[in-house]
Amino acid sequence: MGENNMSKKTITSSSRRKFFKAAAVTGAAAVATVAMPNVGAYSAAHAKTVKLKMQAAWGGGIFLEMAKQYGDRVNAMGGGSLSIEVLPVGAVLKTAEIADGVSKGVVDASHSVTAYWYGKNAAASLFGTGPSYGFSSSELIGWIEDGGGRALYDKTLAKIGLDVVGFFAMPMPAQPFGWFKKNVKTVADVKGMKYRTVGLATNVLQKMGMVVRQLPGGEIQPAMKTGLIDAAEFNNPTSDKDFGMQDVSKHYHLGSFHQSQEMFEMQFNKKKYNSLSPQHQAIIKHAAEAANTANYNMALVRYSNDLGKLMNEHGVNVYQTSDAILDAQLAAWDVVMKDFRKDALFNEIVLSQQAYAKKVMKYLFMNQPNYRLAYTRAFGDPAKVKI
Repeated sequence: MGENNMSKKTITSSSRRKFFKAAAVTGAAAVATVAMPNVGAYSAAHAKTVKLKMQAAWGGGIFLEMAKQYGDRVNAMGGGSLSIEVLPVGAVLKTAEIADGVSKGVVDASHSVTAYWYGKNAAASLFGTGPSYGFSSSELIGWIEDGGGRALYDKTLAKIGLDVVGFFAMPMPAQPFGWFKKNVKTVADVKGMKYRTVGLATNVLQKMGMVVRQLPGGEIQPAMKTGLIDAAEFNNPTSDKDFGMQDVSKHYHLGSFHQSQEMFEMQFNKKKYNSLSPQHQAIIKHAAEAANTANYNMALVRYSNDLGKLMNEHGVNVYQTSDAILDAQLAAWDVVMKDFRKDALFNEIVLSQQAYAKKVMKYLFMNQPNYRLAYTRAFGDPAKVKI
């Protein structure tokens, strides 16, 4: 019994030594397997980078910077596996060609606004340059993302045959009524004026007796300089200053209901978008949410600074649009909407926006303190404060 036990003990000890030696080798190999593929996978991902081209509707200025802020966020989140190259307007497509160009795959994506394909269906303007019902751009984006607007946006795209997937960013402050040869206070002051705007705002101001012409941003200042138009708006003090509007007018009217809310629309060719991985689709979506904040924060500083420059360095007189003109704009919206709401889809969108505005804006109006009162206490009448 004793010898047999010794033999078994010897064999067992030997087996254990071999097992642990083998395990050590296997373990080392396993560690190497875990560590090494990261390098290979990283290189492989970079070798297969998905590269997209995004055509903007802007040739330069702060809007092109904002488009690039979106592209920068996609590129950073993509970590080398996904990239977007942002191109200025005209690089591939003209402004009027952008929506169709993305739909047909001429470019992969665009950075524009819905009013630029308003000619295909007036409902497009409701996702940008529509009536407010008391809400601003921030609430309009809220309606799109959480109030039923996205399904109606997709329904609108399908109805007109645009084969795209869209995302939104940058809740733009209310756009100025714009640049005039004099301080306009009444509807009689603007009646008959040749004026530039876009989207449903065109119909609204026509109802007020203005003669409206839709021009690309870069053509506004030359048109006013030559007398093709008498007055115009584009979007904000920074863009307006860059266009040189202060050289053709010294009367700038802020705040208007003709375009009291708007935001950027990033469209992607649907076939291209559907070919992307779920991870890349998520990056495209969430980069829009990130750019939404980045664009707005930059805008507040730049718009405010450039308004000061227009006043202090260029002698521009800045006014708040009169209540008489604002009331006339709202009355014109009522007439315009009555006509367009005969279309079932248009009416469905309006009813959805109104339901959202009725409850959301009640909360906001009841909850928000009078911020103007606090500003006036600290600095004085906003219309008279120098910046």
